[in-house]
Amino acid sequence: MMLAIATATAIGAGGVYAVDVTRAAPRMELASNIDDTAQIAPRRIIIGLDISKSNPLVDDSAFAAKVGARIADEVRKLGFASEVHVRTFGSYDAASNNFYYDTQISIHSRPENVAAEVQRLVSGTPLLVKSGKWKSQGTTNILAFLDNVSQSIGCTGQPTTIILASDGIEDSEYANLARPSAHLPTPDGKPFAGCAELQILGLGQGTRSPIETVRLRKEWTGWTHEAGFAKFIGLNDW
Repeated sequence: MMLAIATATAIGAGGVYAVDVTRAAPRMELASNIDDTAQIAPRRIIIGLDISKSNPLVDDSAFAAKVGARIADEVRKLGFASEVHVRTFGSYDAASNNFYYDTQISIHSRPENVAAEVQRLVSGTPLLVKSGKWKSQGTTNILAFLDNVSQSIGCTGQPTTIILASDGIEDSEYANLARPSAHLPTPDGKPFAGCAELQILGLGQGTRSPIETVRLRKEWTGWTHEAGFAKFIGLNDW
């Protein structure tokens, strides 16, 4: 877990936690390994870490490790020229979520190395919160985060998957999905047309209710398709 703190500390600059991964000196690689990675079509993965207080990711180390391992598996499959972006979200406040990590897969940033860095970061979220590097937040603005992602990164140029490490319980001025009667609003048009997939890992975690998990999955499945995503995956466990 200390690796996670070291990672976040190392990327702190001017009050903003950030990392732009480049390697000054190339590592020696087997030609066959390079060829295999180069032949995989490039993709984009955007990872959102929900650090609101309701999300078990912020205080359950075992769950955070499980999420980190699954996301790392996705990153490990990427080919050259693929992009990886990591952001935190919670409150609708840029100052509260100033962490970002952006890199492109290359000879100098191999997928297995980027996957290891992302895994350390995600699995170390509880320690980063406990140590004060990240601040857990009182609201959960998932829709606002997705809107910002669509405007700042988008889905053009490469097949794009957005992965949210979140319980999926929107708690904002849009909706409070903690209430059984609440519903997500209808998207304005199809802002994610062309996006390959939305995943929510940890859907309903913390509610200890399979009924609630099913309800949340139905809400997000409907919203995802209306918003233009080609596919939705909402997992409570795996």
